[in-house]
Amino acid sequence: MSKFEGVIVSDQSLQSQFTQVELRSMKSKFVNLKNQNGKVTFGDLPALMVKLNAFRDMYNEDEIRGILGEPGTDFTNAIDFEIFLKAYLNLQSQPTAKQGGRRHSSSFLKETVTTLLHTISESEKACYVAHINSYLGDDPFLKQYLPLNPASNDIFDLAKDGVLLCKLINVAVPGTIDERAINCKRNPSLWEVNENHTLCLNSAKAIGCTVVNIGAQDLVEGRPYLVVGLISQIIKIQLLADLNLKKTPQLMELVDDSEEIEELLSLSPEKVLLKWMNFHLQRAGYEKTVRNFSSDVKDGEAYAYLLNVLAPEHCSPATLDTKDSTERANLVIDHAERMGCKRYLTPRDVAEGTSNLNLAFVAQLFHHRSGLSTDTKKISYAEMITDDVQTSREERCFRMWINSLGISTHVNNLFEDVRNGWVLLEVLDKIFPGSINWKRATKPPIRMPFRKVENCNQVIEVGTQLRFSLVNVAGNDIVQGNKKLILALLWQLMRFTMLQLLRNLRSHSQGKEIKDADILHWANRKVKNSGRTSHIESFKVFSKRNSVLFFVNNNVLQQNYK
Repeated sequence: MSKFEGVIVSDQSLQSQFTQVELRSMKSKFVNLKNQNGKVTFGDLPALMVKLNAFRDMYNEDEIRGILGEPGTDFTNAIDFEIFLKAYLNLQSQPTAKQGGRRHSSSFLKETVTTLLHTISESEKACYVAHINSYLGDDPFLKQYLPLNPASNDIFDLAKDGVLLCKLINVAVPGTIDERAINCKRNPSLWEVNENHTLCLNSAKAIGCTVVNIGAQDLVEGRPYLVVGLISQIIKIQLLADLNLKKTPQLMELVDDSEEIEELLSLSPEKVLLKWMNFHLQRAGYEKTVRNFSSDVKDGEAYAYLLNVLAPEHCSPATLDTKDSTERANLVIDHAERMGCKRYLTPRDVAEGTSNLNLAFVAQLFHHRSGLSTDTKKISYAEMITDDVQTSREERCFRMWINSLGISTHVNNLFEDVRNGWVLLEVLDKIFPGSINWKRATKPPIRMPFRKVENCNQVIEVGTQLRFSLVNVAGNDIVQGNKKLILALLWQLMRFTMLQLLRNLRSHSQGKEIKDADILHWANRKVKNSGRTSHIESFKVFSKRNSVLFFVNNNVLQQNYK
């Protein structure tokens, strides 16, 4: 039986940094670049790279040529596909002065993940170790290794087998990983370790982590700056998980009218946290607006005002009276401890404006005492606009799928983030490269409503070309946030991607289009060959008995694969 291996590169660490969808897209672009001699040269790269979505707003051709070319580089030399991929990753890792063009400028610890200096902050490491000790100390498998010593490299050694990172992802977003799939052993094989890290990286992408330039081999080796970078992103996602109306309807107090409610729904969790902080600072009489978790909080004054309004019973007049910022920071942290917040932050971290740790500190304050109203009318209204159970489950599924594709935009709230059409255009370009006319597209922020409609109309046009069922669906339906139609479109996008994958896997199909019936026939045949009697007739008719089929089929596949 032939086995499809997808787009394969000999360097496994390079292979692990791209999904098969990404590799197929990159391979297609590389092949199309070949000149009449059937070769691609160094000189061909700048013109190609500047057209890619990842670099369109960051570099021009001369800048790319300067980054990729070293003194004495012969731009007429031919290159292979692996060198092309390395050049792509090299460009992604470059810090650039064009901050306006960086699409992930607010990504948590992105600079640490991609920095060329490969340095880590001991304060941050100590904070993350304390967090791990607190949340995973009772884990049946990890408790034999915890608590970790923040002064040692225990965290990097423990992360090498992948179990810690997988468990931490499940703490951040419960249910992301089926723990039965994690290889929890004292001495796992190299194959099992690689399985854990592949599972970890795919899951981290799905929940919203940036994993560019991080491969399974990097984690196996326990490279400190990459491990810390990934852990920090996972912890941030955990700390900000409740900053939405669905989980915290009391956030309705931050807005006064329907326009502000719509704006709140579209904000990232980090911006919601800033809005919450400024809401209380305004009540406390603080005259400034906090716009970040670094320079705007380093003098400690904002924290002093915030804590005095959240927990006045622990208030000390000396906090605001002191002239020394370090002393004020120490008093602020003592105040937070009396509220029940654990000491993850040091006065030095406040004074230096360490953004990652200050964000974590404010998120802790929010969790311990949000200070928001319990007005039943507002809470009831917030609960009315949240989704039902079925819609919530589908929203989570499609949101994680989109984030796992590795597009430039991270989706926080599915139904709000797709309404301007840009995310859907990026998804279409990822799964069907070259399908989007970017000259007709408008990149966020989009102020003019008709530009959003134009983006969504192009989504419908491309979907129609791909033979999606879009009868009576218009771009304005997406802009208006019609959940039923958005879910229907996303289901067809996901299905298109899965069928593409199956078409490639079935190398002996000679281009035959795979349909649902083919998938069902394959699954039933596999289970029958294993000696089981489970059978499924249709994806539309599902039952507990059919669920067993998928578990059995999964076991059969694992046994065949091994």
